Amino acid sequence: MIIPKSSEEIELLRESALIVSKTLGMLAPEIKPGVTTLQLDKLAEEFIRDHGAVPGFLGLYDFPNSLCMSPNAQVVHGIPNDTPLQEGDIISIDCGALKNGFYGDHAYTFAVGTIAPEVEDLLKVTKASLYEGIREFKAGNRVGDVGYAIQKYTEDRGYGVVRELVGHGLGKTMHEDPEMPNYGKRGRGKKFVEGMVVAIEPMINLGTKRIKQLPDGWTILTADNKPSAHFEHDVALIDGKPELLSTFKYIYESLKINSTEEDEFRAKVYD
Repeated sequence: MIIPKSSEEIELLRESALIVSKTLGMLAPEIKPGVTTLQLDKLAEEFIRDHGAVPGFLGLYDFPNSLCMSPNAQVVHGIPNDTPLQEGDIISIDCGALKNGFYGDHAYTFAVGTIAPEVEDLLKVTKASLYEGIREFKAGNRVGDVGYAIQKYTEDRGYGVVRELVGHGLGKTMHEDPEMPNYGKRGRGKKFVEGMVVAIEPMINLGTKRIKQLPDGWTILTADNKPSAHFEHDVALIDGKPELLSTFKYIYESLKINSTEEDEFRAKVYD
């Protein structure tokens, strides 16, 4: 059952989402060769708690850490460890925060130093597909419209779209209805309603769409061990249109990147 949010609840969700956004922005300059994902996880937990929230993933379904840290061929749900990042790696960081009873949850895939051109293209296409999907999150559309847009954009460029893992509704629990697959058919699935909030999160592979799981019960890998990228935003349906609650602005400020990609989806300018 889809749970529409009041304007007051959407503002609380925005506050939690922005804590995640600022956490990712804080981490961005720390992501470099030699640092471990466990070090980054510790920084994130401290930052989230210092901002009056608690890590949304820590203990959720018994997950052991504050961040899902998934390098290279890991798709999602990687567990932070003591292995140093290396030049040319990519690292997908999925972060959650809980404040005032509402969750924020979004993700970004970072380059570690200089990465291979084909991997850089994977990151660009995956992030662009996120916005292709967000554009379809509007009054009159359905879940399948978002999935179709992401699938077409990425598969037309030769990439694999993970089927088993999907986006989701967001609110007082981390995972609400509806599920938001990154594939689908136009006009199919649940209809979008005013006030609903979802996490849209393409998980796109350089090679096959197929995945496998490590014995740790969490880490998801591509079946062919080729790199995977993951980008995620929290989005509310307001006045029939998609509005971002999260932002990559703080990442871009940290990395000195100029971007206007979010402008069409943002009613508010964040400090």
